[in-house]
Amino acid sequence: MVIDWQKNPLIPAIAQEARTNEILMLAYMNEEAYNLTLSTGFAHYFSRSKQRIWKKGESSGHTQKIIDLLLDCDADTLLLKIEQKGVACHTGRKSCFFTSVLEDRVILEKELNTDAIYGVVDTLYHTVLERKNSTETSNSWTKKLLNNKALLLEKIKEEADELCVAIDQESDEQVIYEAADLLYHALVGLGLREVSPDRIKQELAKRFGVSGIEEKANRKPKS
Repeated sequence: MVIDWQKNPLIPAIAQEARTNEILMLAYMNEEAYNLTLSTGFAHYFSRSKQRIWKKGESSGHTQKIIDLLLDCDADTLLLKIEQKGVACHTGRKSCFFTSVLEDRVILEKELNTDAIYGVVDTLYHTVLERKNSTETSNSWTKKLLNNKALLLEKIKEEADELCVAIDQESDEQVIYEAADLLYHALVGLGLREVSPDRIKQELAKRFGVSGIEEKANRKPKS
């Protein structure tokens, strides 16, 4: 049976621990990710949030070694029997499936400190997404900003202005403080739009080595 990539350019891929049969995560593959998985023996996916191919564990080292690859009866879903190194979930839990809908509670505790693995920016971004998707009533500032776009936009402008003042007139410590405030509020804005910080990194990487004048000349006009 062959996957029809023209009909299904992106298919679900379920990762299952081969030894225990525990379901660890669900991601997506395009043809390139599928071929990389077959040729390397390690799981590769297409990230819809990052809009690029990624090898599972590329930053954390928590790779998924392929033991077997099963295709469903419609040839549009994959089951990966894998050997998981470390944990599968970006939250630091072994499995991505840790929230009980019926019991409305978290059933798996974190196993690892994700700040050390992914960095503070990515960890904070995913925390913002958790706040956004949570149905719990919360008094958190993040949740308040997510529920009030006008307030969020006002705070981003305010923090940008305060950073400008700090750079111009204040101490290094105050510059750091104001820059952290602006970065936090910008990450909340990215979370509201569900734009991964990884895509910002990709954009900066594209600009690396390109002069500012040339980069501006190549920008697409706003519609």
